[in-house]
This record gives sequence, structure tokens and C-alpha cells, in this order.
Amino acid sequence: MTVFTRFGYRKTSMEEVARAAHISRPGLYFLFSSKEALFRAAVTQTLERDLAAAEQALADRGRPLPERLVEAFDRWAGRTIGPLSRDVAAVAEDGPALLGEIVVTAPRRFEELITEAIAADSGREAAVPVAQTMISASIGLKHQVASREAYLDRLTVAVGLLVP
Repeated sequence: MTVFTRFGYRKTSMEEVARAAHISRPGLYFLFSSKEALFRAAVTQTLERDLAAAEQALADRGRPLPERLVEAFDRWAGRTIGPLSRDVAAVAEDGPALLGEIVVTAPRRFEELITEAIAADSGREAAVPVAQTMISASIGLKHQVASREAYLDRLTVAVGLLVP
């Protein structure tokens, strides 16, 4: 993902990825039949790791819910704030055609995790619109701020307004 992030999907070569992975280009092709297959696997692994980290943050019931929510959003979206977000957004535009169903299933799972965490305190019916509004706020903030710190500061305000 580091190489794809640095150069963007279209400009990344298998040679660059092989060099970064410290393997030969033929070795890389032995593992992945194409750049698309490699990219899909890398994105899938990254999203699954981010979902697991968000789930872990939300599971820590010894901490206040707003704090857990902000950490979960940071794990899910915070690392792609700033210059990196433009590259990620450009790749995401190719979305389903390039990445397959993960672009639908991963965000849906994140929404379920957020909804479940809120529902534990306020009930499912009240949790759904709050979770959806938080996700919308997060998406909007990603396009408005230039740093992860600014994202977290403003997201903390949004979560505080939605989850007292």
C-alpha cells in the first residue's frame, strides 16, 4: 500500500512494488497474477486491519463511548487525512471496478460497528441515525481538513454533539 499511496494506482509499477517488498518481479507475479490482484489484496488487508482496530477500540467498555467512537473513526479514516486522502480518493473513484465488493462491505461493516456501540447505550432505533450522521460528518471532515489532528479535533466536537 505504501508504494500505491506514494505513486497512485496508475503510476505504480510491479517493479516498484517488488523492490519495496524486497522480492523479484517474477516472484511478485508468482504471488499475484496482476497489479489489479495485488492492489485488491493490499486494500482488502488494509481495510480488514482497520476494521479490526476500530472494533477493538469500540469494545473497550471501560472508556467513555465518545472517546471510543473518536478512536474508532481515527482507526478507520484518520490515517487518510491530508495529502494522502487525495490519492486514496482518486483510487476509490475506480472503486467497484478495481476493488470488487470490499468497497461496499467494509464501510457497511464499519457502520454496523458504530451502530452497535451506540445501541449498547441508547438502543438500536436511536443508534442508526446517529451512526449515519457521524459517518457523514467524518466523510465531510476528511474533505475539509488538512491534517489528522484537525480531523480528530472537529470529529470530537461532532461526536460530543451527537453522543452526550
